[in-house]
Amino acid sequence: MDRCGAFAVGAFLQRRRFGVLRNCAAAISLGCLAAGCAGDPFKDLPRRDFAAAMELVETPFFPQREYQCGPAALAMILASSGVSVHPDELTSRVYLPGRRGSLQPELLAASRDYARIPYVIPPEFEALLAEVAHGRPVLVLQNLGTSVFPRWHYAVVVGFSRERREVILRSGTDKRRATGAGLFARTWRRGGMWGVVALKPGELPATGDSEAYLRAVAAAESAGRAELAEPSYIAAAERWPEMSLAWFGLGNSAYTRGDNPVAERMYRRALREDPANAPALNNLATLVAEQGRCDEALQLLQAAMVLPDLHASMTEALAISKAEIERCSWSHASD
Repeated sequence: MDRCGAFAVGAFLQRRRFGVLRNCAAAISLGCLAAGCAGDPFKDLPRRDFAAAMELVETPFFPQREYQCGPAALAMILASSGVSVHPDELTSRVYLPGRRGSLQPELLAASRDYARIPYVIPPEFEALLAEVAHGRPVLVLQNLGTSVFPRWHYAVVVGFSRERREVILRSGTDKRRATGAGLFARTWRRGGMWGVVALKPGELPATGDSEAYLRAVAAAESAGRAELAEPSYIAAAERWPEMSLAWFGLGNSAYTRGDNPVAERMYRRALREDPANAPALNNLATLVAEQGRCDEALQLLQAAMVLPDLHASMTEALAISKAEIERCSWSHASD
């Protein structure tokens, strides 16, 4: 009998007194009763955009061990993207023994450790099927119980059938679990409609959600994975040239490797697309100040500091940069 340890971050914080780990097989029956006559998530999908049926039969399968659906599900999407990995390798990274389960942030962080960009898909059934139709299995979080007594479970969506109104999963100890689309939609909705795919650096999601993709890339950059971020920013800039954040990211990548001329061009392109990009103004000011162009740097910072609705942390960062550059200006004037 399979048991799964999965946590939804918000739900865990709100409902920790109930626990989140239960018998998955029994929970499926409870979920069926709770779901009732769930709606048909296929009915509103544009027919021309999706195949009638799709199944990623080559997706690797790792049956979960007790309470460890997180490592098993993550291993499946990573292996499908070309990573050589086994759930046992992931357990120490994502499994929390004290909680007998895994949290989403650990799954995302572990994906980056294996040189993949974890992209959280939009919370829509159409977005889920779009990724599968593009050959990517999707790790999903389900609540197989109720909102009061949740039964959290990670599974991997590997297929669907319009005609049979089914979603096909790698789930628990089942390599192929065909689930009614209405029931799946209900359990997925109770899990917050959370799903993630593992993208190779430079690979774009099927949904075309530029902001969500760039957030995922920026998270990799913040985690110190510049080798993942730069090719992904390049792909984003080619696909969405109007997105200032893509050019800003390329500027940061060039600055990190010491290519100041390219960094300056990228920051200026970011500002061309969005003159109110305060971080780009700040970083460009820092760059030109390092080259002794202190007056120009102060002008850039002044333009940033008068922008409306700046976050307090951004205001503080601009003030620090201004103080440093003013010292630079005085130093050069003394010379």
